Amino acid sequence: MNTNDNRQNAHNLIDHIFHDLLPFHGMAERPEQISLSHLMLDAMVDGSIALCDAGTGIGKTYSYLAAGTAFLRFLADSGRKFRPILISTSSIALQNAVQREYLPFLSEVLMVDGLIDQQLSAVIRKGKAHYVCDQRLERRLGQLDLSKKNHKAGRALLTLREQLDMDGVPHLSGYDKQRVCVPQVCDCVAASSISLASASRQKLAHSAAAPFPTKPNGGFAGAPNCRYLAFLEDCTEGGFPFQICNHNLLLADAVHRGTGRSPILPDACAVIIDEAHKLPDAARQMFGTTLDVRDVQALIRNLRLEKFLLASEMLAELSAPLLRLMDQPFEDGRAFNTFARLLIAPTRNLHIIRKQLHGLLSASTHRQMKKLTCTMELFTSENADVVFYAMEDKRGGTMLCAVPADLNAQLRSTLWNQKNPIVLTSGTLAVGQDFHRFKEETGLLADGRVIESVAASPFDYKANCLLYLPLHPPEQTTSGYYDELAAEIAALLDACWGHALVLFTSYSAMSAIKERLAEMELPWKIFTLGRNAVHTTQQFKDVPGSVLLATGAAWEGFDFPGDCVSLLVIPRLPFSRPDALKEKKRAEYPSLRAYIRAVVVPEMQIKLKQGFGRAIRTETDTCVVAILDERSVPGQRHYEAMRAALPDMQETSSLEDVVEFIYRAKGPGYFQEGQG
Repeated sequence: MNTNDNRQNAHNLIDHIFHDLLPFHGMAERPEQISLSHLMLDAMVDGSIALCDAGTGIGKTYSYLAAGTAFLRFLADSGRKFRPILISTSSIALQNAVQREYLPFLSEVLMVDGLIDQQLSAVIRKGKAHYVCDQRLERRLGQLDLSKKNHKAGRALLTLREQLDMDGVPHLSGYDKQRVCVPQVCDCVAASSISLASASRQKLAHSAAAPFPTKPNGGFAGAPNCRYLAFLEDCTEGGFPFQICNHNLLLADAVHRGTGRSPILPDACAVIIDEAHKLPDAARQMFGTTLDVRDVQALIRNLRLEKFLLASEMLAELSAPLLRLMDQPFEDGRAFNTFARLLIAPTRNLHIIRKQLHGLLSASTHRQMKKLTCTMELFTSENADVVFYAMEDKRGGTMLCAVPADLNAQLRSTLWNQKNPIVLTSGTLAVGQDFHRFKEETGLLADGRVIESVAASPFDYKANCLLYLPLHPPEQTTSGYYDELAAEIAALLDACWGHALVLFTSYSAMSAIKERLAEMELPWKIFTLGRNAVHTTQQFKDVPGSVLLATGAAWEGFDFPGDCVSLLVIPRLPFSRPDALKEKKRAEYPSLRAYIRAVVVPEMQIKLKQGFGRAIRTETDTCVVAILDERSVPGQRHYEAMRAALPDMQETSSLEDVVEFIYRAKGPGYFQEGQG
């Protein structure tokens, strides 16, 4: 059979999955989802780099899993050697969902139809710090009197004798994780005479007769003295059709390949990058250097544990002003120099400590101190080839970052120069039909392999969503701005009976509104999203009719289906504030106006799309979206840009229309929630 026939058969398989199999098992047939899957398959067969903007509700995960399955069948029918498909995401939640929910369901559907006889399998790949080093674990247990340790934390350590991946072990302290994880320079590997190449484990045969290789039962084989090595071998030789990782590990593997070092991940036949809008941030972390509060705190703690108390106390004292500032809630736009000045004293102190304790520290603490010293030296230097800036860390504080001035060149020389096809997908890659900003940010503007696709959401926004733009919005330049804004938000809460998410662009604005709403003694429970995001969001979901004030990471990634968010309030359009990275980009444009048009406005539109995505999560959700920025009302300078970023929907400036929409859209039980 020729290649064209094999290609058509692969497309026929996609049609069969979406037209016949999935609907038979209760899933709706969505033309946009099917078209997207066909396009992804074509990109894989042709070796393209596909940019796929997929609207909310498309079901892009099944699109790329079906396309990947069909591509593996195409390669097998064409007599090609088996190689897995690599899926990269930015969140552990999505990695787990692909492995434990999406793939098992698709496998079951295919097995019932007789297309495969064993489940499609996937393995999740993570960095070394997520896995247990057996030698370090036993060393740590030997140092402890478990009867004096917190019972749950002690049990968690003992559990690691049976569980390699530490992410699945509750109550394990961050300190214990650091002490027992596989180190960057792996002592086990150095001490072991076992290598992956010489392991005696029998390898699975892969041929055209086995188009969907699956992992056999029985656990890990080979390298019996080191579970981590055995896991790596199983990942490489275990016949998993899909391997899942995060963006950082994907880029680390690309760097290894680009510099001639041993790859971290196996050779793949195709790469799928889900949540691809997160790739630029991952690249900045991967190709740059970061400094986090915990980096300094960990060294202080280790110096204390090794009985170098004076050194520990001096470093803690000199670092305290820096750590306090970094530990405060992140404020977009805070100057990097504010932090850099506070780095000078602890950097000098580190040089003194290294000199005085030379040869006295343990190997791991010595490496830790050397790395932290080099990092602090970089952040206190003046290097024209490096851009320094601050960004929000995972806890809501500040992380300091340094990246190469030409980040695009790094991506081109590592990730994009690989010959295998790459599918990038997200709901926020494009503004309308325009991918220019994403391509510019990732170094893909001049790449001839790039193809583009926009799949619109199947949701009926015209019927299920109402955009509210007040006739006279609060003006930020007035002295009573926060009073007026709080009054407008309270009126909207009253019109919608609570059930609201309010997305702010700064912690200071969120704090100001929180205080004013509290004074109004509103009937709805009001939560504020701080650093314990999981705890607070669950409380919000558990209290019907309540209100959540949020900022930062809440603009994307949080899922509130149903009536939980029936009112989404965006007080200000999410324009980012100037920083060193933006100043560097600004210099590439002939005028400020050109820079704003090409960079600032598209970035705002993408962020606005992400925030809007919190409103409608399912086909039956109904929501009022209120944008209270005076620049976004009809006739003002950002109205057209705002509307271009959002789906077509009804628009009003009347609170009476809001009330009417809510009464029409919601059932009787909705109006009984959250009162009292």
